[in-house]
Amino acid sequence: MVSPSPPGMGSTILADGCISSSRSFPYVRGAMVGFKHILGLLGVSTLGLGAAAQSNSTDWPIHDNGLTDLVKWDHYSFHINGQRLFIFSGEFHYWRYPVPELWRDLLEKVKAAGFNAFSIYNHWGYHNPLPGVLDFESGAHNFTEILTLAKELGMYMIIRPGPYINAEANAGGFPLWVTTGAYGGLRDNDPRYTEAWTPYMTEISKVIAPHLITNGGNVAFFQIENELGNQWLDIAKRTPNTPVQEYMELLQENARENGIDVPLTHNAPNMFGYSWSHDFSDAKGNVDVVGLDSYPSCWSCNLSECTSTNGEYVAFQTQNYYDYFTVQSPTQPNFMPEFQGGSYNPWGGPQGGCPGDIGADFANLFYRNLIYQRVSAISLYMLFGGTSWGWHAATVVVATDLAMTDRIGNVRAPLAPAIAVSELRNPETGARFYVAMHAYTPSGTSETFRLRIDTSEGQLTVPQHGEKITIDGHQSKILVTDFQYGSKKLLYSTAEILTYAIIDGKEVLVLWVPTGESGEFTVKGVKSAKVKSGEGRVNVKFFPGKSHITVSFTQNAGMSVVELADGSRVVLLDRSAAYLFWAPSLKNDPIHAPASTILVQGPYLVRSSNIRGHTLELTGDVANTTTIRVFAPKSVRKLKWNGENVKITSTKNGFLTAQLKGAPSYTLPALANWKSADGLPEISNDYDDSGIAWKVADHTNTSNPTPPASNNPVLYVDDYGVHAGSHIYRATFKATQKPPTGIFLDITGGLAFGYSVWLNSHFVGSWLGLSYIGKQGLELSFKNITLNTDRENVLTVLMDNSGHDQRAAALNPRGIGNATLLGPGTYSFSEWKIAGTAREENALLDPVRGFLNEGGLYAERVGMHLPGYADTDWAASDSDSSILSVQGAGVQVFRTQAPLNIPSGIDVSISFRLTAPSGDTFTSQTGKTNQLRALLFVNGYQYGRFNPYIGNQIDFPVPPGILNYNGDNTIAVTVWSQSADGAEMKVEWNVDYVHKSSYDMSFEASYLRPGWDSKRLDYR
Repeated sequence: MVSPSPPGMGSTILADGCISSSRSFPYVRGAMVGFKHILGLLGVSTLGLGAAAQSNSTDWPIHDNGLTDLVKWDHYSFHINGQRLFIFSGEFHYWRYPVPELWRDLLEKVKAAGFNAFSIYNHWGYHNPLPGVLDFESGAHNFTEILTLAKELGMYMIIRPGPYINAEANAGGFPLWVTTGAYGGLRDNDPRYTEAWTPYMTEISKVIAPHLITNGGNVAFFQIENELGNQWLDIAKRTPNTPVQEYMELLQENARENGIDVPLTHNAPNMFGYSWSHDFSDAKGNVDVVGLDSYPSCWSCNLSECTSTNGEYVAFQTQNYYDYFTVQSPTQPNFMPEFQGGSYNPWGGPQGGCPGDIGADFANLFYRNLIYQRVSAISLYMLFGGTSWGWHAATVVVATDLAMTDRIGNVRAPLAPAIAVSELRNPETGARFYVAMHAYTPSGTSETFRLRIDTSEGQLTVPQHGEKITIDGHQSKILVTDFQYGSKKLLYSTAEILTYAIIDGKEVLVLWVPTGESGEFTVKGVKSAKVKSGEGRVNVKFFPGKSHITVSFTQNAGMSVVELADGSRVVLLDRSAAYLFWAPSLKNDPIHAPASTILVQGPYLVRSSNIRGHTLELTGDVANTTTIRVFAPKSVRKLKWNGENVKITSTKNGFLTAQLKGAPSYTLPALANWKSADGLPEISNDYDDSGIAWKVADHTNTSNPTPPASNNPVLYVDDYGVHAGSHIYRATFKATQKPPTGIFLDITGGLAFGYSVWLNSHFVGSWLGLSYIGKQGLELSFKNITLNTDRENVLTVLMDNSGHDQRAAALNPRGIGNATLLGPGTYSFSEWKIAGTAREENALLDPVRGFLNEGGLYAERVGMHLPGYADTDWAASDSDSSILSVQGAGVQVFRTQAPLNIPSGIDVSISFRLTAPSGDTFTSQTGKTNQLRALLFVNGYQYGRFNPYIGNQIDFPVPPGILNYNGDNTIAVTVWSQSADGAEMKVEWNVDYVHKSSYDMSFEASYLRPGWDSKRLDYR
């Protein structure tokens, strides 16, 4: 089941910090199916694992945690429910995909693509947005459906609740109320920090416990903390870092006290240290099983971000994990809880991200390289989840033999010094896996070679008859010897194994080679074979032996079938046909038997299979009219696709053939009839800031470790419970006989943040922001502004907070560090006030959408972005215009209603495109700039953050459930012009694809789209 690498996926890489369109299966396919069954090689069906022999031929100890023997492990791999298996998992984040009705859709695709497990982070800040407020119920906050689906669909789970998760999340998943410094330095045994995380970790453990494998569920592993490599002050001397060690102990004690009895795991952030492993030490804080994270191609599309950790970047340069594991965890599986599945797109990164760095070739080489190094448990980060991680993960189904191998070392590739081959051998069955790639992995040359291999019938040089093995470019291959499938043994194969099934007692083995390449295999126990069917020009030659048959072939486009003498078959695929080959199980079980597998070639997706009497029922998705070929029992005489009868047009060649109708087209209505209103009334002379939205900033001390300037009160927003999005300051001062001539402002807001300043309603200036600047001081002049002498002067500062930093840097403050009036006199401010997210003292106004959905803009506080807000008195724009324009510097809010009426039975992927004049799809006729910051809200959810002069992301996918597919949709855009010349942008939406699907996208989700409430008016 090693699969072809995916072709160039046309997927977009998602916006900075935005939630992804999730379901876009093209994204998921690039991630998963691209490597459908990559390690598949290995024996069972694409979707499952078979039983493995017990390891009694070695001296490696078998471990458990002393609480359960349902999950055990040794030097080779994990044993779950009595089965040894190779774990292939991928990560997704439900809090970035907040539509519970779509979790099944996603996980069905993950399952279909060949994963036998998946991993999730839980998010402390998402579930615990305010001190004392724990939410595991509102909308997607109730994630128990995911735990149930793992059992129902037949996948094991790795759950990772934190409390710190990193995850490219605001403050790394910390609730923002812990970032003030009042809870200490964080991630240690400080009692204040312990008191902060204990309620969350206690409650979430209780939520998870009923779904553990020990309680009949499928949650097999529970990760403690995340990427915390600080067990030692000095590794060589084993000098303990006691506060951190005791922190890990406290977390583990909390988990055990609240019902978590499965193995506790942890993931090292790199190979620089050795922490938390019982194999390395007996120090405090050790977990049951440790693993390693690695991002060899840089976790960012900006390669410079990784050089301090990875060193100089060399494309396609693999790393040596094998030696690290021999020191860190020699009696544990070589476990990668996170391995690169993409790279996030930082501010200023390219539109669409950097798929060239982490695309098809990356996956083909690096995922096989993990096998090369005897890794037997892998979880790809990301598989799905809404950060800007590309969808380039691999899919694996693991054979039992691969889950227990010794690395014999490098073998010989005759006449090909550029090729290195690692031999892995199962010590009990004798099966061998030869992983071939360039010896210098950055090389992209095309090399051909023969390989000297060991088999049960002696040493052979293969291929014996056909064309040489090819490694073309940044590719690799896994070849096998003595591979048992069903009752048969594959003596060797130079073609890669995709999967196999046993149908009517006869084996159906599926092999693939890249289009136009050759392969050769020998099957023992049969002496003859014939071509049963073939597409294109398939060149097959047979070489009978005394007790075997050798088949040599060159595979062009399509699928061919070779029938062996006993009626078993070998399916030969090229790369394109292999992408569309599925092995749905008749059972939902991570341990899947080949005899319960159906093989299907052709559709875009096959979700499930079931046999009722003489009818085979398949569900899945198609885009275009499709020929479907099905390998099923002879008893099957009828075929249903998504509940409808499908005419079988042929039963020749051992498979059923039929035609599936494609999806209809769907056209979106235009986004027109925009209305607009002022979004920054705070700069008006007559604005009243006495309401509950405004907090008086009068603190003279802060717990933040970064002290502010002494001439102001504390103006860090987090000290006043103001944390997310945009914040507004209003300050007053009196003009003296020597009035101030300007102001110096030093503000911290995170990378790409910005701010604008007004004095007495007059625009003073802006810091536009840069992708690499998170703190900026400016001197702004009051020239041409007349100061009031008879009343207070009002300074208004609008700042955009782009989020808190991660790890210890989460304590870096946000807000004004210094505000000093400049001029010939001595000045002071009379009062400072801050407005942020509208909320009650101990509750959110919008718990369903969550705390990070809104900031402190007027439009957000009063709910202009929500369905049901009354906009009847707003100004109407040109009914046909999709261009939103702001006069001068300020904020304008735009709204429109967009109806959808998407028929049931189709899946329509919709994304919004935001563009601005400079270098974009329309030309400004007004002279307005692109110096703007815009937020896109869809039915109240923030789904796009658009800074066109900083970032390049323009496409923002939005899933059903957030979009109402059968009714009106409220689209709101706040446009903040940072220029006195004004600004403008265009808003469009597009159909990315239409699929005819078995999954019902017309589900009821109105509960996810709560409307406007009049209490919002209190926050004007």
